[in-house]
Amino acid sequence: MINYITAPFKWFFKLEAASGLILLFAAIIALLLSNSFLSDYYFNILNVHFLIGTENFGIDLSIIHWINDALMAIFFFVVTLEIKREFLQGELSKPKQALLPIIGAVGGMLVPALIYVFINFETGYTLRGWAIPSATDIAFSIGVLSLLGTRVPISLKVFLVALAIIDDLGAIIIIALFYSSDLQYIYLFLMLITFIFLLVINKLGIKKFAPYLFIGIFLWYFTYGSGIHATISGVLLAASIPHRNYDKDFSLLLKIEHLLSPYVAFGIMPLFALANAGVVLQGMSFSSMLEPVPLGIICGLFLGKQLGVFLFSYLSIKFKVAEMPSNSNWIKFYAVGVLTGIGFTMSLFVGNLAFVDFPESMDGVKIGVLTGSLLSAVVGYFMLLLSTKKN
Repeated sequence: MINYITAPFKWFFKLEAASGLILLFAAIIALLLSNSFLSDYYFNILNVHFLIGTENFGIDLSIIHWINDALMAIFFFVVTLEIKREFLQGELSKPKQALLPIIGAVGGMLVPALIYVFINFETGYTLRGWAIPSATDIAFSIGVLSLLGTRVPISLKVFLVALAIIDDLGAIIIIALFYSSDLQYIYLFLMLITFIFLLVINKLGIKKFAPYLFIGIFLWYFTYGSGIHATISGVLLAASIPHRNYDKDFSLLLKIEHLLSPYVAFGIMPLFALANAGVVLQGMSFSSMLEPVPLGIICGLFLGKQLGVFLFSYLSIKFKVAEMPSNSNWIKFYAVGVLTGIGFTMSLFVGNLAFVDFPESMDGVKIGVLTGSLLSAVVGYFMLLLSTKKN
């Protein structure tokens, strides 16, 4: 029974740990390319345009926008499948188990946002970046935990994964509500009709992926045209994918999740990091990190995340609303809270949306995200290393 429950998590940890190392490698390559003699080629290639479709019915986007708008829709599709599975049958399906990561995630989103707003309160447009330090990168955070092997109890790994999944859900809501451009109501109506059609074929019991995929392509097109960020189409498509009612039933959701997860982990996310982590460091100094945008992100990720996750979780445990993870203590728990400050890919993604009209701010976003994530990874790792024994 225990093996049956923990098997999916062991598979998940193994996958995310490996992809975390590839993500790190992709980010390093991006930094090297953007600060070498290949810098112009790197940025020029990202801005090469490709037309898919026809001039009358098609979309012409640059490579970086195809990555951020189309491939990331697939990422959010898989993330939403994971969230849906966890709420239906996983660690979040029981209120008592779900409360601690939910409460911790709320603190981990709220406190970093407040710190960012406090630092950027008098700088006007930079307030748009308030949500950047509220995200957690699952792959990197689990990758750091994997370096410690059996030193970290499985309960803390489950807590971190559940919290990061809820963080992703929060990011999805934030993107939909706060980072949509001028709405185009015709496309919005077509998007709604397409989504309703997906729900109808779900209710009809159709368990072949082809119809969902075909309609999902139109859903992405209509979402992109509506002014709502195109990645939300991945969320809506995943919400329509049927899951099993009983343990022995066939689950289209599980089949698709297991099929696509490796491609997302080892393909889409490293490609996103390669395209978005490049920043020209020439002319930058320590004072560059003290500007409002990078400083707000660094403090939000490194200080806000750990304080928010720990304080909200501590209060919920002390008031017996939730339970402390088994085989853990407050030092280990706090160290895992520090690791939630590894925002990396998710923070970069939100940053791209927040400052789409202010590209001059993106270097500051990248410096803040990379610095805050690195500090969280190093400090969290050594806290766990010093507070745990090798089994």
